Amino acid sequence: MDVGVVSRSFPQLSNEEVAALLAERGFRWTELCFSQTDSNYWRYNGRSDLSDLTDKRSQEIVETYRKHGIEVASIGVFTNLLETDEQEMEANLQYFERHMQIAAGTGVPIVATECGFIPGKRGIQADSYEKDFERLKQQISWLGERAGHYGIKLALEPCVLDVVPSAKRTADFLAQVGSPHIQVLLDPANLIANSSEEEMFQYLAPHLAYFHGKDRKVNDTYGRCVGDGDIDWRKLLNLYHEQAEGVPFILEYVNIHNFCEIRDRVIAFDQAR
Repeated sequence: MDVGVVSRSFPQLSNEEVAALLAERGFRWTELCFSQTDSNYWRYNGRSDLSDLTDKRSQEIVETYRKHGIEVASIGVFTNLLETDEQEMEANLQYFERHMQIAAGTGVPIVATECGFIPGKRGIQADSYEKDFERLKQQISWLGERAGHYGIKLALEPCVLDVVPSAKRTADFLAQVGSPHIQVLLDPANLIANSSEEEMFQYLAPHLAYFHGKDRKVNDTYGRCVGDGDIDWRKLLNLYHEQAEGVPFILEYVNIHNFCEIRDRVIAFDQAR
């Protein structure tokens, strides 16, 4: 089974060093987050100044991976699409669109994001849930139109901690947005507390852009490495091969010390299914 790893697992390395390392260790894909020592732009649930991330520099970075045989499956953005300040939201959307421009210009097919959240108010808030859900639909609809303009796809990553907290709710959301340019980044760890392995594929298989390889205990707030949580990986990988063969499977929550060990766990689970 082919496995990838997110580039932000290696913040201490340059893009050249990451690409060479992944190639040497037999990885196929990466989710590129512009998080390396020579491209330190990635900000989770926020944004950074991209003014010096030119088209030329973006192309150089992506080609660094390709020359080592690493496919850049996606550019990870992960900004806040639930921002309530209108000026901040507009800045977030422009930041997102710049990543779309980069993806289109470099031939990367997907940009990815979570819903985002207001610090200190992550999760479903009863007094604002309906408004938040509608706000997210508005932003994703606009971004879907822009994704179509650039000829790419936007992948939304649902999570139990956010306003799209289950596989069914994600499918509902996609149907309500109604854009052919919106897909799903399926992180099974993000849904296992609300959705079984079977339900993830039942509702989301037609919409899959790629996977995050991560685990979770069902009562945990945050994820763990594959094999350290409650996901039935043999079952999930059976479903993967039956319904999503060849869709990029990209490890998350690993680091420079354990990424090969965790990859080997995935392969062992796959061989034992």
